[in-house]
Amino acid sequence: MAITHATLAFAFGMLGNVISFLVFLAPISTFYRIYKKKSTEGFQSLPYLVALFSSMLWLYYAFLKKDAVLLMTINSFGCFVEIIYIVLYIIYASGDARKLTLKLFFAMNVGSFALILLVTHFAIHGSLRVQVLGWICVTLSVSVFAAPLSIVAQVVRTKSVEFMPFNLSLTLTLSATAWFGYGLFLKDICIALPNVLGFALGLLQMLLYGIYRNSSKKVNGKENKAPLPLEPLKAVVIEVEKTEEAAGDKEKPNDCAV
Repeated sequence: MAITHATLAFAFGMLGNVISFLVFLAPISTFYRIYKKKSTEGFQSLPYLVALFSSMLWLYYAFLKKDAVLLMTINSFGCFVEIIYIVLYIIYASGDARKLTLKLFFAMNVGSFALILLVTHFAIHGSLRVQVLGWICVTLSVSVFAAPLSIVAQVVRTKSVEFMPFNLSLTLTLSATAWFGYGLFLKDICIALPNVLGFALGLLQMLLYGIYRNSSKKVNGKENKAPLPLEPLKAVVIEVEKTEEAAGDKEKPNDCAV
């Protein structure tokens, strides 16, 4: 019996769901730490707000496409989990951090999403609506995937992979591969295209890890202390947070860098 494109799309989509499910759950240790200390310390809320915004857009896109069920399932879960993270952050954040988080939430996850929803629903009709929304999602995903380039630059500069764990790079590559295959066999360029960048970036990170893994973590007698990059966020990609967790015990956390 011949294997159809639909069967392959389902297989890659299921793999993407499993990997992305684990990625969405990765920050649990971070929020357990926040809960225990009753403080968000130096962690920032922006990565979770961006992840929620990405999941909302991809969920809306999957809803309009109608044939991207597996994209809908993982992003529904992503929205649910990220909302929990944001609520916990607001509960334990200091006054200024709480106010900033609320401002960003209403500007990005309420205002911007509502604007996109209204424009695509009332100003654009037919198949063009799906195309426009798809390219909006592509733009956001490319931005998220491009963010870890700051890690790559840091590794080359310091010749240290301290802030780029191999598991992070491997997860990024596997996730991008799964969702690229899903988009390819679903014949959806908006799903497949951004994951080409994700796959290339993942391979680059693993290559750099192989080159510099035995290098000293100190440069000129000083331990490398560089700002942690902003984690990525998409249904297919929110993986960079593991970087901050790997470095969390060595310095005060800083999520800022996708």
